[in-house]
Amino acid sequence: MLRIRNLKCYYGRIMAIRGVSLSVKKGELITLIGANGAGKTTLLSAVCGLLPGWEGEIAFEGDSLKSLDPPAIVRKGVSIVPEGRQIFPPLSVLDNLKLGAYTMYRKGLHKEAAEDMENMMNMFPILRERSSQAAGTLSGGEQQMLAIGRALMARPKLLVLDEPSMGLAPLMVEKILDTLVLLKKNGLTILLVEQNAHAALQIADRGYVLETGKVVLDGKASDLLEDAEVKRAYLGKDYGEFCEL
Repeated sequence: MLRIRNLKCYYGRIMAIRGVSLSVKKGELITLIGANGAGKTTLLSAVCGLLPGWEGEIAFEGDSLKSLDPPAIVRKGVSIVPEGRQIFPPLSVLDNLKLGAYTMYRKGLHKEAAEDMENMMNMFPILRERSSQAAGTLSGGEQQMLAIGRALMARPKLLVLDEPSMGLAPLMVEKILDTLVLLKKNGLTILLVEQNAHAALQIADRGYVLETGKVVLDGKASDLLEDAEVKRAYLGKDYGEFCEL
């Protein structure tokens, strides 16, 4: 579904991604792990059209994303849940969700958008309770649910998430990750960047380890969980806390 070949990304003269290649097959949950500054967010930004000027190949369902802007990539079927959630604080929960469905409304699919809205409220009941509340007054966990719901309102084929557990309590992290497992079971393809490497590898099919803009290791998530170097570098703090997930 998603194919990246020899991707190079720059900030000015600084190369942040150094020839990365990876793939995401339909129905997979793939995770990217690595230290801060490894290039994970940069890679996701390139995929979603938020970082112009990259070199190499990014193809989605066989079509290049090279010349497409973010709205066009959303129309292709790629939605992102950005780092820090980036909801619209003054707007209501309901209006934030409606913004996620702008491509649906442009196509005149108002009935379908209403059905999707109901599905989001069923998936995250707290959003129904808070539907008229300003999004900025929600808790961090509630805002993350809203950000995921907003992305899903576009009916993506590929859901991209950047650090969805950041700043959340362990119980809320577990709920968010359980939601991703459910979405995968329902057939959604997912590309996940997650600071809690152990938790991410437990729910993923495969994983890629990034260091200083390069893929240094990849394989089945279960194999990466047992890899001595991955344990040493990335699972130390996360392992005990999330071993029960």
